[in-house]
Amino acid sequence: MIPNINPFILFFAAIFTSNILLANFLGMCSFISVSKDEKSSNGLGIAVTFVMTITTTINWFVYKYILVPFKLEYLKYIVFIIVIAAIVQILEMLIERVSINLYMALGIFLPLITVNCAILGVALFMQLRNYSLIQTIFYGTGSGLGWWLAIVLLSSIRKKVDKAPVPPALKGPGITLITIGFMAMAFIGFSGMLNVQ
Repeated sequence: MIPNINPFILFFAAIFTSNILLANFLGMCSFISVSKDEKSSNGLGIAVTFVMTITTTINWFVYKYILVPFKLEYLKYIVFIIVIAAIVQILEMLIERVSINLYMALGIFLPLITVNCAILGVALFMQLRNYSLIQTIFYGTGSGLGWWLAIVLLSSIRKKVDKAPVPPALKGPGITLITIGFMAMAFIGFSGMLNVQ
């Protein structure tokens, strides 16, 4: 049974109240590593949003029209990852052709979008919650935009924190993790407004 959730509510909830990164803590590896630079954060945020939207939609079709009819639901993890890997390969080739600087800035993290657990997590949440196609598109896009918002916010905060008098024991990863914790608490503040669980 498809849940009766308005796609626009699902979209805004995926950005704020159920942010895939700050509420579910999926996709933290590249989030922490790439957020040192605003340009790279923007580039990766756009790439993750694009990949998340496209792959979640394609995975919806694959699940509903191939895996379920042929009773192959147990292959969903493998199939979802194959779809994600194919889309990331295409995106990597496009970015290399369009912007070599962005391609070099993203470096190893562009191919690592394939194993970004946030993208697989969104596809699995879509399937587990039995979203319709429209709900899936809005949820995938909202989750991508939420991930992008979080990485851009962290890169801006890290730029300010680098110039702040931070105790030596907290410099680097310590203050970054504390900052992420405060960001997660701030996003949890929206949780009474919209909920998609």
